Amino acid sequence: MQGEAYAYASYGLFAAEARRQGLPAVARLFRSTARTELNEHLREAAGLAGTVGSNAANLRQAIDGETYEHQVMYRRFADQARQDGDLEAAELFSEIAADEGRHRDAFRAALEAVTTGGGTVPAPPVADTVEVPAGPPKVKAARTRANLDTAMHGEALAHAKYRIFAAHARQTGRPALARLWEGTAEVELREHFAGEAVLAGLVRGAKDDLSKAIAGERHEATVVYPEFAERATAVGDTAAARFFRDTAGDEARHAAAFQRALDRLA
Repeated sequence: MQGEAYAYASYGLFAAEARRQGLPAVARLFRSTARTELNEHLREAAGLAGTVGSNAANLRQAIDGETYEHQVMYRRFADQARQDGDLEAAELFSEIAADEGRHRDAFRAALEAVTTGGGTVPAPPVADTVEVPAGPPKVKAARTRANLDTAMHGEALAHAKYRIFAAHARQTGRPALARLWEGTAEVELREHFAGEAVLAGLVRGAKDDLSKAIAGERHEATVVYPEFAERATAVGDTAAARFFRDTAGDEARHAAAFQRALDRLA
């Protein structure tokens, strides 16, 4: 799920860069592939994993994740970036730590409203959208680069899960809670993931972005999902094994489509 969420978030940025370069067909390819990763692969994996529970369970799950990021992960990343001289990253990690604390508090208030009927669900936060131009990494330490990668994967997964939780909230008659999930999801993607992507140099230009996507899709098609399928088969999880095999096939087709797009740019 984390890999699919990361692909969705990355491909959205790659699509925006392709548009800036005047390559609408490449942009459309990235967007359509991103939708498959999120709306098919990740959602099916979430169903198999039982990711979505009651509204209260979903809130508790999010509170635990936001608390860890607020109190532990981002504070540690900020301290390490400061030690390594990556002061811009340290500042960003500290800002995100504070945001995650606010998210936790909003989810706690929403949990009280859902479970006791007292109080109200807080209004959703508004994302301060960060533009992500093509460019090299803006950090120097390997540790900071690794922490940025960990953080981006976490933000992408949070965005995807919160969108799924929002859909569940709407289906169960909780529109205010759905709006809270949706607003928070946008902060995780448009602000946090994007800010980290700038520092990580995630976007490099259409040719490099396509090459990166091809390598990732081929790895998933030939290594990751076949291994997952074998493990699931060995323990009798036939539905999961079938999902992993089907997804491997999809990823192979994505890699081929990206390769054709890259060949046309050569």
